[in-house]
Amino acid sequence: MLKPNNHTRIWRSIASAAVVAIATLAINPGDVRAQDAAAPAPAPAAAAPAPAPAPAPAEAAPSGPTLEQRIFDLEKYVQNVQPGKDGDTTWTSNIAGPGPGHNAWQMVSTALVIFMTLPGLFLFYGGLVRKKNVLSVIAQCMGIAGLVTILWWACGYSLSFGVDAKSPFIGDLSNALFKGVSPYAAGAGYWWISDAMWAMFQLSFAIITPALIVGAIAERMKFISVLVFVALWMFAVYFPFAHMVWSTVGYMCGPLNPNAAIKAIDFAGGTVVHMTSGWSALVLCILLGKRKGYGKEPMAPHSMVLCAIGTGMLWVGWYGFNAGSALGADGIAANAFMTTTLAAATAGFVWAVLEWILRGKPSVLGFCSGIVAGLVVITPGAGFVTANGAMIMGVAAGVIPFLAVAYLKKILGYDDALDTFGVHGVGGTLGAILTGIFADEKANSIVGGLKEGLLGNQLKAVALTIVWSVVATLVITLIVKVVVGLRPDPEIETSGLDLAEHGEAGYEH
Repeated sequence: MLKPNNHTRIWRSIASAAVVAIATLAINPGDVRAQDAAAPAPAPAAAAPAPAPAPAPAEAAPSGPTLEQRIFDLEKYVQNVQPGKDGDTTWTSNIAGPGPGHNAWQMVSTALVIFMTLPGLFLFYGGLVRKKNVLSVIAQCMGIAGLVTILWWACGYSLSFGVDAKSPFIGDLSNALFKGVSPYAAGAGYWWISDAMWAMFQLSFAIITPALIVGAIAERMKFISVLVFVALWMFAVYFPFAHMVWSTVGYMCGPLNPNAAIKAIDFAGGTVVHMTSGWSALVLCILLGKRKGYGKEPMAPHSMVLCAIGTGMLWVGWYGFNAGSALGADGIAANAFMTTTLAAATAGFVWAVLEWILRGKPSVLGFCSGIVAGLVVITPGAGFVTANGAMIMGVAAGVIPFLAVAYLKKILGYDDALDTFGVHGVGGTLGAILTGIFADEKANSIVGGLKEGLLGNQLKAVALTIVWSVVATLVITLIVKVVVGLRPDPEIETSGLDLAEHGEAGYEH
């Protein structure tokens, strides 16, 4: 590279000075004119005309918000107005409309929860059944996804979260056919995400909840019977509980309804999702009866590989389930992400160690069951408990559901094919109770106003959920039995549901 000589340096200095002078003239012409006016000038040849009067000054434009005001408003918008208390919904922002960042997180979370069902849950369940029935559980999960989506659009969303609802038990039809559900308008009670994303996020929960019941009745219930049962069950159980627990006027919505009769807390669905599906599954599998050959012939999972893959998908999807229930990418979401991880990993390890101690070998099925149990138990408390609370809940999740699956089922003699009750019913109940014990204001500021009497309120919510789910499922099952029947013919059950009900086989060998 050539070095400049002295002449070059001199010319560059002159050019730089010229540029500075020109820039000064361009930027401050008033200053230059003032300097010129002060310099001596030759006397004029004739008297100059009187100067015209100066124009009146223009009216000053109203001042906008200061930089500090704008920053503070943005802080409120992203729910970061109180250090350590992210997500405080008592603050409002002057920035109109839902936030792109929070909406983006809700889109991701919704996709993750749908990913839990399709394909996570059906691979988990599909691997656990015998190969002659693998497509039947996949079809049931897919059928439920389609049916529930249609019901949700038609009236389910409105019955759960209708904007004009007054009843603490059920919504109204003000948002039927998604009337008024806009991708641009802020959601009722959640002004930082759009109505459309709130509706879609809640739809993903509505899909997976009845799909969980499939595990209890696998290999022995007709496809049409499953669909009719789910349709009735959504109206009798799911829509009312989504409203009671998560609506701003809900009967058990402690965080959002100051007039709630039961001021319980359920961060992501311990009662709404796991208890309702788990206890309903118990009733349904008892009324349905045992599988042919149950207890007399082996009914081992046909593919633990599929089950393990499904478990991994469920775990990943559960971050949308739990962290997504913060309804924003904030500190509470981060806490839920952390507690979900701790509880799932701990429960899976504890379950496998118990198997190792009691049965001599830790099984992959044990790891899978424990992981799911941990995810279930932490669900109601994910955004309310600290890391230490999550660890304790994880240990409990590895012990109590294990005992329910290994011993309670044998004692009571019911055929819960894939242990929906043992994992989701028992796990959801355990999680709801432990949330009342370990909920901590350090994790979520909203706990502070609800901590007094919280355990008692959690127990009331648990009792109501069990009684409602059991009674409703009993009535619905009897109706379905009369209308379309419950079980396929014995010959079909023996040969498998895949070919008889769907005309396909999961495997060609």
